[in-house]
Amino acid sequence: MHSGSPIPSYLVFGVVILLIFAFRIRRMSKPRRLRLEVMWVLPAILLLATVALLVQYPPRGLEWAWLALVLIVGGGLGWVRGRLIPITVDPETHLLNTRTSPAALAFLAVLFVIRFGARAALTTQASSLHIATALITDGFVVLATGLFAVSRLEMWLRARRLLAQAKGAGFGGAVVNP
Repeated sequence: MHSGSPIPSYLVFGVVILLIFAFRIRRMSKPRRLRLEVMWVLPAILLLATVALLVQYPPRGLEWAWLALVLIVGGGLGWVRGRLIPITVDPETHLLNTRTSPAALAFLAVLFVIRFGARAALTTQASSLHIATALITDGFVVLATGLFAVSRLEMWLRARRLLAQAKGAGFGGAVVNP
């Protein structure tokens, strides 16, 4: 049984998150190639992991409705996150490029802080709210799956449209988030 203060674990968690965001901020100015043909891989892995979790500990009754609602919320947040990520098309090679945007990084950081606080609040109040802790875990996994899958979907759709514009007549340069 753990009887110590949770403050050291929060500090370690905070330092790790700060290091991750510092690393991402440092790489923000560097464009990265966006390959449409592999954008499905991360959503597929997340979907398989989510299905494996839900098969192992299947929700019951109305828990499915809550998870569907959480998936929709995650998808909506994912669409917003996807729109915040700039995509450019090289006018000569028609290669797609992206870079981390400060807005997308800040959006993800805010979501992460909210998730951390919500998880702490929900797990400590789970019994008084009559919520199974497994449902809380499932909800956060489903939220993340919706968030990352739909952000990839939004980027894929936008990148295809930008690439079609670039290959069409009258293209005069890189297009960024039209």
